[in-house]
Amino acid sequence: MLEKIVVDPITRIEGHLRIEAEVENGRIKDAFSSGTMVRGIENIVRGRDPRDVWAFVGRVCGVCTSMHSLTSVRAVENALGIAIPPNAELVRNIMEAVLYMHDHIVHFYHLHALDWVDVVSALDADPAAASAAAQELSAWPNSSTGYFRDVQARLRKFVSSGQLGIFAGGYWGHPAYKLSPEQNLVAVAHYLEALQWQRQVVKVHAVFGGKNPHPNYVVGGMPASVNLDEANAVNAERLVFVRQLLEEAKTFADQVYIPDLLMIAAAYKDDWGKIGGGVTNYLAYGDFPTNGYGDADSFLLPRGIVLDGDLGQVHPVDAGSPDEIQEYIYHSWYEYKKGRRAGLHPFDGETRLNYTGPKPPYGHLDTEKEYSWIKTPRWKDRPMEVGPLARLVVAYALGKEPHKSLVDGVLKQLGLPVEALFSTLGRTAARGLETKLVADWALRFHDALVENLKSDSRMVEHGNWDKAQWPAEAQGFGLSEAPRGALAHFVKIAHGKVENYQMVVPTTWNGSPRDEKGNRSAFEASLVGTPVHDPKLPLELLRTVHSFDPCLACAVHLYDEKGSYVHQMETF
Repeated sequence: MLEKIVVDPITRIEGHLRIEAEVENGRIKDAFSSGTMVRGIENIVRGRDPRDVWAFVGRVCGVCTSMHSLTSVRAVENALGIAIPPNAELVRNIMEAVLYMHDHIVHFYHLHALDWVDVVSALDADPAAASAAAQELSAWPNSSTGYFRDVQARLRKFVSSGQLGIFAGGYWGHPAYKLSPEQNLVAVAHYLEALQWQRQVVKVHAVFGGKNPHPNYVVGGMPASVNLDEANAVNAERLVFVRQLLEEAKTFADQVYIPDLLMIAAAYKDDWGKIGGGVTNYLAYGDFPTNGYGDADSFLLPRGIVLDGDLGQVHPVDAGSPDEIQEYIYHSWYEYKKGRRAGLHPFDGETRLNYTGPKPPYGHLDTEKEYSWIKTPRWKDRPMEVGPLARLVVAYALGKEPHKSLVDGVLKQLGLPVEALFSTLGRTAARGLETKLVADWALRFHDALVENLKSDSRMVEHGNWDKAQWPAEAQGFGLSEAPRGALAHFVKIAHGKVENYQMVVPTTWNGSPRDEKGNRSAFEASLVGTPVHDPKLPLELLRTVHSFDPCLACAVHLYDEKGSYVHQMETF
């Protein structure tokens, strides 16, 4: 029997996503991913000074916060031939590393953990047994019997009041949950601790960028005033404070996040280490330069493409080549001057809205026609997955260290083959392993910055800042690895103004509708074969979708033509 299920909106993500799935014999037979909101910031920045665009595009998302701004200044620097000082590169790397740690840990605990952790089950836990289990996991100090008894008491107040608060609406008691009550209690305790931890680490962005979210950037470097002896600058005291926050982040990752991740992986590996792989084509632009952004060989996260899960070969990628990357709109609510079947490289991309979808009340999507606000990007006409798993797969295939040894060690510990990487659980684990790597790199960047500042305090390269020196026309692209994957901004500049601007973001790759040939993109492909115990409680579907950490945008508000409030939907 074929049954259709609709999850709209998918919650615990950034933005608005709808998934329609067809379930047959207890498994998903087909799936359709629809982005149900549109921003159009590409149109907003046309005609503006390209040096100001970072401030606009940074507002695309308040969760991956600085990545669009960083990618924008890289695009303009690429177009105008601007190289930044070493100190600015180190500060950018520190800020990006902090974002990775913050974003990955928040995703694991607050967006994804509840797919694996049965919160209500924790009420049946023995606090003493939970304490023993936690102490076996790591040396994290908050592991006493009394501590877990207090956490359990707080949780019991939520339940007895009938108001689960942040835990309301979950599929508690679902048979797909596998952790013991004690393991669930440990995870809930760390969920609450992560809420407190994440408030502190983002202060690094405030030190170097003035605020969080949306810290400040500048074309040519970083707008941070550095003077080790000046009270109103980034001085020695503030640098010590930054290192303290980085050390605390590393400790939290090593002693809380990674042990919890391995605990969950051990419980779910037999099933979820085999499903959810999807397209098994992986794209990474690479990031964390150590010798200037023009030297991709210096990146700590390498650049490349792995096709069909073949770890024996890594293909090069040239984002600026129209023969490689194109965006299609065959199933998207846009129009191109060349028609619906055309593919455009982002340098020549168009953001021309053309909504042809259903009107309220909404039924099922007409998936034979347009059904999403997301375009469909392809690399040489192939769908790609981007994100932590893609980055780790590319690094592993290249034999890059310490990435490969870290992956091999975890696979050995769990008793899993390397093929388990290509799965829902592999995608979730990759995010944690990357956090461990980045936590170490952040401290290296900090120490290198402190050493550099002893002889060179430059943060900005002012060369080519004068518009009179610019060519009449220029174009460039900025690449980065946002926490959720490969991010690219493309800019065309004419007579000192932005002529065209296009962004191809991670969820454009992962969450796009299928192409004209019917080839699924990553979300849709990964859901095929996913078991669903109860279509009315599609916990398993959420596990796989959340493993990508989707980001469509931060928020959208509904109003009628008079500007009145319309509706609020509460959903888990």
